[in-house]
Amino acid sequence: MDLMVVLKLHLSWLNNESEGKRANLRDADLRGANLRGADLRGADLRGADLRGADLRDADLRDADLRGADLRDADLRDAELRGADLRDADLDFASWPLCCGSLGVKVDVKISAQLAYHFCRIECEDDEVKAAQEALRVLANKFHRVDECGEIESKK
Repeated sequence: MDLMVVLKLHLSWLNNESEGKRANLRDADLRGANLRGADLRGADLRGADLRGADLRDADLRDADLRGADLRDADLRDAELRGADLRDADLDFASWPLCCGSLGVKVDVKISAQLAYHFCRIECEDDEVKAAQEALRVLANKFHRVDECGEIESKK
């Protein structure tokens, strides 16, 4: 598979050009790939190995990333709206805190992982503390809680 050809055909597909073809990168080995700024809207990346990939500024809106391995991937400033990340592995990946990560589809594993990280920040604000306490049970479902430590109630 020539990744540059796949990306070019995908761009043509996005532009409704006759020679265009939706990117099918299902189960592809993309470890360490430089996909910075790539337009992968609607691409099929199910089960793809994206460990350590550079996805900064990539457009992954509505991409299917179910079961993808995104460990150590750099997702800074990536556009993820509508992307499906259920069953994806995001360990050690950067999660974009821009508006581009709003509306992402995730499972309880990723929800617990994000809740755990939120619950482990130090903030003296009472509203934040109350939110952390409300998320504590979910946060303790984090798949690495044995390694990182259970969050105790502060009540």
